[in-house]
Amino acid sequence: MDGNIFTDPGLLDEIKRYTRVKSIKKDTVLITPGEKILFVPIVQEGVLRIVRQNEEGNEIFLYHLYPGQTCAMAINCCQGHQKSSVKAIAEEDTQVLQIPVNLVDDWFKYPEWKTFVNSTYSKRFAELIEVIDLIAFNNMDKQVLHYLQERAKAAGTNALYITHQQIADELHTHREAISRLLRTMEQKNMVKLGRNTIEIIAS
Repeated sequence: MDGNIFTDPGLLDEIKRYTRVKSIKKDTVLITPGEKILFVPIVQEGVLRIVRQNEEGNEIFLYHLYPGQTCAMAINCCQGHQKSSVKAIAEEDTQVLQIPVNLVDDWFKYPEWKTFVNSTYSKRFAELIEVIDLIAFNNMDKQVLHYLQERAKAAGTNALYITHQQIADELHTHREAISRLLRTMEQKNMVKLGRNTIEIIAS
């Protein structure tokens, strides 16, 4: 993975010397809201789901991180010496390269690293704008469909093993509202509902 993203010999040498690979099982929380950020994760294998959580424990899904990607929120927190404001969850068995926070700024001496961080901010910002637009300008069914499509993309299947409560938690709404909406979406032939399963039909 290192060689696929970076080519600078100096940067690659520091990556080999100062980072470590961490393996995490599916559904394991890698980063918890409120904890001190000690490292910035770069996904090597698998997928991380990034969720925003407030002090009351309410959550909202933000985006996924795929191989070769890192979390702009984690970079921002470590640069500002702030605690994490997001939760990172393994969507499947996942491996991440852990970059010590003290090296994030130091590695800006390498143009490749600077470009990588800047592109990360740009991509994540665009995804956050998409989330904001969905919340502000679209009906709830579009928000739910977007959420399900993103989860399906990460899982590599259109059939998701997920409960209505899980969806409600990450979209910050009530389970009853999600259940009613999913039944309506099923009538519109957008999804097919099973026992703790949802199959996405809409493209």
